[in-house]
Amino acid sequence: MSPTLTTKLQPGTPAPDFTLRDAQGRETSLADYRGKNVIVYFYPKAATPGCTTEACDFRDSLASLQGKGYEVVGVSPDAQEALAGFSGDFSLTFPLLSDPDHAVALAYGAWGEKLVNGEIHEGIVRSTVVVDPQGNVTLAQYQVQADGHVTRLKEALGV
Repeated sequence: MSPTLTTKLQPGTPAPDFTLRDAQGRETSLADYRGKNVIVYFYPKAATPGCTTEACDFRDSLASLQGKGYEVVGVSPDAQEALAGFSGDFSLTFPLLSDPDHAVALAYGAWGEKLVNGEIHEGIVRSTVVVDPQGNVTLAQYQVQADGHVTRLKEALGV
């Protein structure tokens, strides 16, 4: 059985608005990024090998992304405490947001069935959505591989 996803977002459509809490408990909304390009990436679980690889790649690429006008926000179902530990342990310099009921992941098409170690599980499907300054989707990538994802994303964005 192949993994399934909720409805995927398409370029040119409005990105679903959201307000979530970051690792320090502060509310962060997509609307906070109006006027900027923002990369919203969804990852399954803080401090796991693939998620750490991806987060550290975003951290290491943040200056070049920001230099081209892109901000980065990570979203997972982890509790704020787990996000705070993850962020601190790996010196992550962009917001990590807690989506405990996975409502935002569902709205973005980043929640669904996935194959893990030969078994079907429901959860976050590693995904990245780029939102333009007006709040519209410019790029949506689903079932991305953590290793090398940021490099491939930068190529797709011309960064």
